Amino acid sequence: MSEQASAPVRAVPPQAQLIEMARGHQVSSMLRVAAQLKLADYLSEGPRTAEELAESTATHAPSLYRFLRTAASLGLFTEDGSHRFSLTALGEPLRSGVPGSVRTTVLSLTGDLFGRPFSNLLYSVQTGKTAFEKEHGAPLFDWLASHPEEGAMFSDLMIGFHGPETAAVAAAYDFSGCETIADIGGATGHMLATILGSCPGAKGILFDLPHNADGAATLIQARGMAERIRFESGSFFESVPSGADVYMMSHIIHDWSEEQCLTILRNCRAAMGPKSRLLIIEMVIPAGNAPHPGKATDIVMLAVPGGQERTEQEYCALLGKAGFRLERVVPTESAASVVEAFLA
Repeated sequence: MSEQASAPVRAVPPQAQLIEMARGHQVSSMLRVAAQLKLADYLSEGPRTAEELAESTATHAPSLYRFLRTAASLGLFTEDGSHRFSLTALGEPLRSGVPGSVRTTVLSLTGDLFGRPFSNLLYSVQTGKTAFEKEHGAPLFDWLASHPEEGAMFSDLMIGFHGPETAAVAAAYDFSGCETIADIGGATGHMLATILGSCPGAKGILFDLPHNADGAATLIQARGMAERIRFESGSFFESVPSGADVYMMSHIIHDWSEEQCLTILRNCRAAMGPKSRLLIIEMVIPAGNAPHPGKATDIVMLAVPGGQERTEQEYCALLGKAGFRLERVVPTESAASVVEAFLA
């Protein structure tokens, strides 16, 4: 047995682990630069040197080489013996306009929209108020409504971030027998169209603010759902459409304060029939100390929109205050679960 093979594996000391955590922003900054320069797009055409890429990206070739070499160590690219870089499977989703692209998602997550609030996370922890409003001067959704370009990127971010959940929800929850599914706050209809694709007999109501109408029409037409989904505009703080047997909200309740959540839920209750059901699709936080995406997202909720992720018990309490009875929590293959409730 070689000396190398017999050498004991040394545990990483706590100091090194903490330093590595503190350097996490460096990795996100590198992802941002790779997305900004569209390096994955250029490398999709074949291996290229740093000099060739520098000419295409208007960058400093020696500095770009150093960047690419480090990005290769992260698994985004590979470097061969001729110092040519190629795209890896990990880097592939950084391409623009391809199925599963996360380029816009990366740009949103690493830009000022989230970066500035997280630089002032201490404010949210100290006050319980959103660092987003302190940094940007308005609540998240008000700010997005007045910044249409960023609002469009945010919609793409939601699809990129939660996109894999749609198929998982459709597979985990039994929608058979549903006649009309109302997607409350469903944006451009990605979740609703996916579910209806596996539920041929059902129709859908897509309910959201008027500025989502054009994007919804485009997606609905592209999915071949023009005869099955109708868009209705309005605010769930005022009312929601009646006439559905399933009322669904995907990553809506986690965005708002408890008082606002109760307003939304009570408006749903007022529109529902006695046999209607409510489905809340969220990352339900499990008990224990194990990592879970919902725990990290809960801090985003604290700093940015001002809402929160919840445990099953917390959902039970919230729903009870709004006149609902929590029936069950259905896990999916994604980080999200389906919280099913009926009128109490």
